[in-house]
Amino acid sequence: MSDVISFRKAQFLISAPSLHQCPEDNGCEVAFAGRSNAGKSSAINALTNNAKLARTSKTPGRTQLLNFFSLSEHCRLVDLPGYGFAKVSKALKKEWDQHLAEYLQQRQSLKGLVLLMDIRHPLQEYDWQMIRWACQSQMPVHLLLTKADKFNHGPAKAILLKVQRELSEAGFWDNISIQTFSSLKKTGLEELEGILQDWLAVGQDAPTD
Repeated sequence: MSDVISFRKAQFLISAPSLHQCPEDNGCEVAFAGRSNAGKSSAINALTNNAKLARTSKTPGRTQLLNFFSLSEHCRLVDLPGYGFAKVSKALKKEWDQHLAEYLQQRQSLKGLVLLMDIRHPLQEYDWQMIRWACQSQMPVHLLLTKADKFNHGPAKAILLKVQRELSEAGFWDNISIQTFSSLKKTGLEELEGILQDWLAVGQDAPTD
């Protein structure tokens, strides 16, 4: 039986601009994706209890590489490029989209996608695109409605239910789970850890080459 994964042991592994420069495609990994202001790096830092692990910036679009963090010999977290706000050319954005699509659709060790959305602005165009990519690959998706501390429990719950309804109406409910989350208050952290433990459990028993 696999041991419980300690996210506190996460260490930076490598940054890669494309699929071909990623670490060897074995073991298991979970990727974090989201718009540039969704709080992706903050969520990873909260999960690992390391405020300096994933780079955070007040300038949206700074994360332009696939950043890998090792949890064990065969388990990794991946911080994908933020999308939606980077002030770059359309050609470069198109290139980023291509790299993201290749990673999501071809990476065999990818076991799940955590898609972060600001609870005040959920299900934007790029969020739907990420959901479609994941569903086409039959990839489990866990939605984090971040910055939930901006609302009281009741309004936050209402938004969560609204997002669930919109996903269901669009036919995107299979393999998708959802929760509210706050990196600031550390609310929802235990639920997120549980999802990741399930996705990554098999990775600890992966054979070496």
